[in-house]
Amino acid sequence: MKEALVFLLFLTKKFPEKFNSCSKKKETLYVLCLVLLISILEAPVTKPNFGKFIECLRDRTTPENPITDAISIADNTTTFLSSYVSYTKNKRFSSPNFKKLLAIIAAKHVSHVQATVVCAKSNGIQIRIRSGGHDNEGFSYVSSVPFVILDMHNLRSIDVNVTSKNAWIQAGATLGELYVKINEASQTLAFPAGVCPTVGAGGHISGGGFGNLMRKFGITVDHVIDAQLIDVKGKLLNRAAMGEDLFWAIRGGGSSFGVILSWKINLVEVPKILTVFKVNKTLEQGGTDVLYKWQLVANKLPDSLFITAWPRTVNGPKPGERTIAVVFYAQFLGPTDKLMEIMDQSFPELELSREDCHEMSWINTTLFWANYPTGTPKSVLLDRPPTNSVSFKSKSDFVKKPIPKKGLEKLWKTMFKFNSSVSLQFNPYGGVMDRIPATATAFPHRKGNLFKVQYSTMWFDANATESSLAMMKELFEVAEPYVSSNPREAFFNFRDVDIGSNPSGETNVDEAKIYGYKYFLGNLKRLMDVKAKYDPENFFKNEQSIPPVRVK
Repeated sequence: MKEALVFLLFLTKKFPEKFNSCSKKKETLYVLCLVLLISILEAPVTKPNFGKFIECLRDRTTPENPITDAISIADNTTTFLSSYVSYTKNKRFSSPNFKKLLAIIAAKHVSHVQATVVCAKSNGIQIRIRSGGHDNEGFSYVSSVPFVILDMHNLRSIDVNVTSKNAWIQAGATLGELYVKINEASQTLAFPAGVCPTVGAGGHISGGGFGNLMRKFGITVDHVIDAQLIDVKGKLLNRAAMGEDLFWAIRGGGSSFGVILSWKINLVEVPKILTVFKVNKTLEQGGTDVLYKWQLVANKLPDSLFITAWPRTVNGPKPGERTIAVVFYAQFLGPTDKLMEIMDQSFPELELSREDCHEMSWINTTLFWANYPTGTPKSVLLDRPPTNSVSFKSKSDFVKKPIPKKGLEKLWKTMFKFNSSVSLQFNPYGGVMDRIPATATAFPHRKGNLFKVQYSTMWFDANATESSLAMMKELFEVAEPYVSSNPREAFFNFRDVDIGSNPSGETNVDEAKIYGYKYFLGNLKRLMDVKAKYDPENFFKNEQSIPPVRVK
């Protein structure tokens, strides 16, 4: 259509005498045609087969489990916008594209998920699968082709079996809800997952989510023993039905293979008393030296001790100045006395005191890590905040050798350039992470890493978006000499469109290999082969999905 307009304008310039010789009546007709053409160009894009899609949804569900109430047609109403924004955790993507987003299907029954998959595929409509809405780049609820959001937040049941020490958790349940349920059933069972209580289980587990128990027990996917998946044909499969290849792929390979309905997870045993601490070291207090020593010891400490280092920009000692505060958060599976012995021997530079340490139950450590004040009731972990007023951008790296002090100082210098809040989070490896093979699950980042880095910046003003994204790229470039290379590895759950991406509606294999090898390393070949076997037409796709390629 745009080409037609350009061609029409070209004609008026190419043959001006023809148009100038027109009568007034012909000139008027020409202007009317031009206006009509422009109006057509600016009209909303026709929503392909949407009526048939809705009809299909109703035909494929039953009166016992009607889907009508689960459908929110995309329109500029308060009701729809509330449905969209409630699980849009990155404000950068809080304005829906009404020319592409057709509807949100907030599934309330497994048949709603099955119907959405089948009806979307048969009508040429893309789906994006959203559980908690924490996707860093909005891939679970944004697309540039006609699509619907399959929202899983209503499917949130959790069934804990204390006797067998496992649980079934649906994709729409949050980590906070899981932790509360486990604690209600047992004081000494836990699950090694993330520290943000509002994160949805569906995406967190499928991408290889990690937390403060990783050095002792590994990550989420290391404890998945079964799953329920809706495949591209709308069939409900468990582990036995899907086969071991597909079961391997969904543990760390993301949402390229189907819709996760629920996970069966093994729980882990923890002591009744754990110890946590939080210690700050600014640059003026020798923060750089302490952080350098942390790099040398954090992955060699006992498996039961997890110390993360979090450098971030803060106000300096004088008005108008800024500095870096390195915040050391830690969790130890045991009492303070034993922790102090370890710290005095292995990491005295931190100058940890008994007053810094706090003994508590595992459920209370989840509140500590979520930055809730002491004494906050665990019920707060069940909260689902309806909106998020912050825009953010994250990136990731894996570090194989200690970053020299001069390298750290270069990072600090770059961080000072940010007008918005910026932080790094160094999460230590070692422990059981060094002992699980890289091919055990689709998540490949195991032995050989000292720590994983998460770069984060947040801002409130939409006008700061461009500068904040540019600064993140600069910080990422400054870090390049000190991190993994060939490929520069990245963590799938910290989505980053800058490392490579495809358009919403297609998956170029060469481009997919660029980001794919960074996320999955040598496991990418097997993932592509599984994708080709179970979703050969590439229905489940997004900007960083896995392409269906048979590997010879």
